[in-house]
Amino acid sequence: MNCEKIKGKVSIRTVLESFNLFPVKENGKTGFYFALDREEKVPSLSVDYINNKAFDFGTGKNYDIISIVQQINKTSVSDALKYLEKFNFQPQEIDQKEEVRSNAKYEIIQVKEVKHPALVQYLKYRNVCDQIHFVKEIHYQINGKKFFGIGFLNDSGGYEIRNKYTKICLGKKDVTLLKSGMDCQREVKIFEGFFDFLTYRNIQRGANEVSDYLVLNSTAMLFKAEELMKKYNIISLFLDNDSNGRLITDKLFNQYNAVRDCASIYTGFNDLNEWFCSSGRYCDY
Repeated sequence: MNCEKIKGKVSIRTVLESFNLFPVKENGKTGFYFALDREEKVPSLSVDYINNKAFDFGTGKNYDIISIVQQINKTSVSDALKYLEKFNFQPQEIDQKEEVRSNAKYEIIQVKEVKHPALVQYLKYRNVCDQIHFVKEIHYQINGKKFFGIGFLNDSGGYEIRNKYTKICLGKKDVTLLKSGMDCQREVKIFEGFFDFLTYRNIQRGANEVSDYLVLNSTAMLFKAEELMKKYNIISLFLDNDSNGRLITDKLFNQYNAVRDCASIYTGFNDLNEWFCSSGRYCDY
């Protein structure tokens, strides 16, 4: 695949997530990240999600997805293209042995039930506080500075960390499979992020469902789930209504039988949680 073609196919956000890099803050169209080539306390890398480019205010350097991979992996253009091929959402091009690396120097200080008022309030804001038992309160430090957030455990023992200002992963990036406890592998419901999973559980409170749940924790983790999905008779997708979500949906429709696209439930909204929050219903925690 040539440079220009792959630049239009692969999301810059997905590439950054594959290196365990997430925005410190974002507004939907633009995200601010820490620099790729140095440690800093104030994020200086501006990432344009619409035009698939980034600009480092500290050095004046422009990046596209190829030069990002070159910078992080210290590699050539041809090797960067090989790395990016796995994000083209073609089955034969996804390297199932590829592992997401983490450069963060962190330490988890404490894991406990969510009690901090700021975190409880954030769960209320996202309208999922009734599902508080699926998450933990994580206190951690990065480069000696202490932070705390809501933590969602993945299958490799890493934690997806979220609060009003933060979206990172501590530890190895992976999917999260939550089994129903039944032997039956009739259906798996797939979500991009854990807030959509918590939202679905909120909507279905009291329903007697026999299905498993798979949270990708990032579209870059799709390759981790491909073998697992073959075990199910029905695959129900609750993915985002964006270009990444549509690409993955189209890929899975071509690859598996009995795939259901449930994104029509929240047409006009980016994801299930955004739609549910707009409904005016609130949790009672």
